[in-house]
Amino acid sequence: MAVRDEYLAFARGQAAGVSPTYEALAGAVAAHDQLEGLLADLPTGKQQPNLLFGVARHLDGPVTDPAAFVAWALDQWPVVRAELLVRSTQTNEAGRCATLLPVLSGLPGPLALLEVGASAGLCLYPDRYRYDYGQGTVGDGDGPVLGCAWDRDDPPPTRRPEVVWRAGLDLHPLDVTDPDDLHWLECLVWPEQEQRHERLRQAAAVVAADPPLLVAGDLVDDLAALAAQAPVGATLVVLHTAVLGYVDPVRRRQFADLVRTLPGHWVANEHPSLLEGVVPGAPDATRPPREGPEAFLTALDGIPVGWSGPHGQFCA
Repeated sequence: MAVRDEYLAFARGQAAGVSPTYEALAGAVAAHDQLEGLLADLPTGKQQPNLLFGVARHLDGPVTDPAAFVAWALDQWPVVRAELLVRSTQTNEAGRCATLLPVLSGLPGPLALLEVGASAGLCLYPDRYRYDYGQGTVGDGDGPVLGCAWDRDDPPPTRRPEVVWRAGLDLHPLDVTDPDDLHWLECLVWPEQEQRHERLRQAAAVVAADPPLLVAGDLVDDLAALAAQAPVGATLVVLHTAVLGYVDPVRRRQFADLVRTLPGHWVANEHPSLLEGVVPGAPDATRPPREGPEAFLTALDGIPVGWSGPHGQFCA
């Protein structure tokens, strides 16, 4: 997809009605030939709107004024380009734990969680957060309350899993105790989403108090070695949310083939188009009739088990 088309699609299909700031910025980029050309010269994975706008905020660029933003990006392009090349979109949305809990709470415990594409590991703490599915709060403690609309016929979970080991695998793991890493995570949350900002801060405090094992590595080359470190007697659960979009189709299938050979269970939470060739029937699965963000598909051991909001907004 051409850069102009990608930014227009982002403005109309993702930012519209959600982030006026990013809708306006994406439109301005799409309309500016010079900036579009500079982005087109970057590797494909470095052209995406979320990455550009996150880098701009990290560098204190003027994101509230589209004209000023374009002028700033052109003037500061060497610095912007360098940041784009070394950073990646590592949005770490703890709210997704609300859509993982229905699966995790039904597995035999205690659990050893291994998250692929873990970023800073915020989704490795489903046992520390609290949940509100509209029928009372599940869990206690100081963690954030994760609200999630329950649109399923079966009842929502009433307990949290016991987790005795948590590890994450990421090409570039982030550390929430590092101010620069935490600031980068904050910059990846869209400007108008203050509730998500607060949730991030609360979840980061939980993680900082008891950091997980985070390993720099590849989801195929290094997964088996990390999985082998899980404690004996615990149920290994390899999980991932919104990760496969950053992996090419061949590598996705290699990952799926590998994870199926590991003991324990595999929990996937991704856009259904990214599970083609990974979860049988995923692209053609019946989606819930719902307005708003397009649903993610949740699968257990390669079998679809439900739908969810991409940031944990709902379970269906």
